[in-house]
Amino acid sequence: MKKKKSSWRKKFNEPVTFSVIPQIQNEESVVLFLVAWTVTEITRYSFYTFSLLDHLPYFIKWARYNFFIILYPVGVAGELLTIYAALPYVKKTGMFSIRLPNKYNVSFDYYYFLLITMASYIPLFPQLYFHMLRQRRKVLHGEVIVEKDD
Repeated sequence: MKKKKSSWRKKFNEPVTFSVIPQIQNEESVVLFLVAWTVTEITRYSFYTFSLLDHLPYFIKWARYNFFIILYPVGVAGELLTIYAALPYVKKTGMFSIRLPNKYNVSFDYYYFLLITMASYIPLFPQLYFHMLRQRRKVLHGEVIVEKDD
């Protein structure tokens, strides 16, 4: 039986998660972001479900707008540490990278994509975190937030 070649398209259809890298699976940082994501999603979908049922317990509302204060930084730290731990493996193996020459005449280096992704956390994390803090004030304390026009 002849073994089929794995095309780049098939590789990119696989879930792009670091749990597919055996060397990274046991990193403590994976546990950090998985726990943070799991608690966040359980809280978020509980909030949505109870809201749809028009029966939102205050604790669920409170949890939705307070848990992120700890979970968001913990999740981001876990993500960044996991990406950092994966960098040597990604560089060594060329994982998810496309090299020239090829029939599509394109090149993509996943290693550099990850570095750019990590750098993007610097401007994006504070914006998203402060947005959530403003939402928290508005929902839990009834404050009206006036956004400044630039």
